[in-house]
Amino acid sequence: MTTVEFVLSKEYVELCQLLKLAGIADSGGMGKHIVAAGEVSVDGRPESRKTAKIRAGQSVLCRGVTISVKAP
Repeated sequence: MTTVEFVLSKEYVELCQLLKLAGIADSGGMGKHIVAAGEVSVDGRPESRKTAKIRAGQSVLCRGVTISVKAP
């Protein structure tokens, strides 16, 4: 499993955009499809809200990649 650190530039980032910015999805639209397909969990729980607000300290798991979200 791979871990990627993502540093926020503001208070939060929407989940589908995070997948794009972390390089898991090629676009925000693809990020939405990945979330809708049930391939994402946040802090160990399945997440189906495409625009869920991801904040510092949270961890996102998708397709074998863990994204560790850090404060700006």
